[in-house]
Amino acid sequence: MMKSRKQIEPEFWHYARSFLHVYLPKVRNLSQNTINSYKKSMSYFIDYLEIQKGIERQDITFDFLNRKHIKDYFVWMNEVQNLAAKTCNLRLTALKSFMEYCADEDITLVAIYNDVRSVRGMKEHKKSILYMTNEAIEALLKTPKTDTQKGRRNRMMFIMLYDTAARAQELVDITLRDLHIINVKTPFVTLTGKGNKSRNVPLMEKTVAHIKRYLQEFHPHPNTDGGAPLFYSMRDGKPHALSTDTINLLLGQYANQARMICPEIPRHVHCHLIRKTRAMTLYRKGMPLTVIMEMLGHESLSTTSNFYAFATLDMIHEAIKKTSPEAVEESPLWKTKDIRKLIYSLD
Repeated sequence: MMKSRKQIEPEFWHYARSFLHVYLPKVRNLSQNTINSYKKSMSYFIDYLEIQKGIERQDITFDFLNRKHIKDYFVWMNEVQNLAAKTCNLRLTALKSFMEYCADEDITLVAIYNDVRSVRGMKEHKKSILYMTNEAIEALLKTPKTDTQKGRRNRMMFIMLYDTAARAQELVDITLRDLHIINVKTPFVTLTGKGNKSRNVPLMEKTVAHIKRYLQEFHPHPNTDGGAPLFYSMRDGKPHALSTDTINLLLGQYANQARMICPEIPRHVHCHLIRKTRAMTLYRKGMPLTVIMEMLGHESLSTTSNFYAFATLDMIHEAIKKTSPEAVEESPLWKTKDIRKLIYSLD
């Protein structure tokens, strides 16, 4: 007896679960945060089909992942939900990755994958690159009061965040065993980044001194396996690692306080801004991009160079000034506000 078309066509939900629970974590070895991002993007599209298109979840098949539905989805995200172009493009990338996986698994889905792949993302507006001045970062790091235990913890967190240029998740994931500050020539911390990839970042002498004092107070009796979180809050009498939301919330609160003393502090301060500020400081002091790439945990040098290469204008100007000061007495063209907006962009 011949099988019906419904019986022989690829099952959407089977492939969706396999993509999220097998392929991404076990084949691609992606971090749980990245997998959650893919899952959310797929869920948003499924919700759209169900709520906006009236398609019951149990009736969703690959036929609904077509060019028309995805283009309509883009328009809806942009005009109804008012989402940024970057957000819309990230959700499209997740759908394309899913369909690429499905096409590799089943040749009958290649045509649908090509249909999805043909949808172009939205044009993203240029964004000025923002980083903090030396005065601003110093004011922020000094803001947490050291007369309270939480204040001392928070100051240590901010110092570690800046010194290592860590991502928010990397900071909260640091455990005691990740610290290497005793009986080593060059103290360092091991950070676990995207895709569960680890890298070692050297720690400055002042930072090591802060860490040792912090450990005496917050980890006087470290557990034997060293798995305790370096930064924690107490709940139910037990230490719990902080969340990335908590870190960014604290940064924002202290930034508001520090802005009263240093108006140069940007309006929105978050972990990624601290990371960019540290990297930019090192770059302007002459650290090679390849070294910065390793420190930041970027897989591609182009990611690093595209982000920081604009700073070379100031560096070149200073180098020329040292060799022929009479030729650069006037303020360079890129110092003007309008020109800086064009130069200091991601594109």
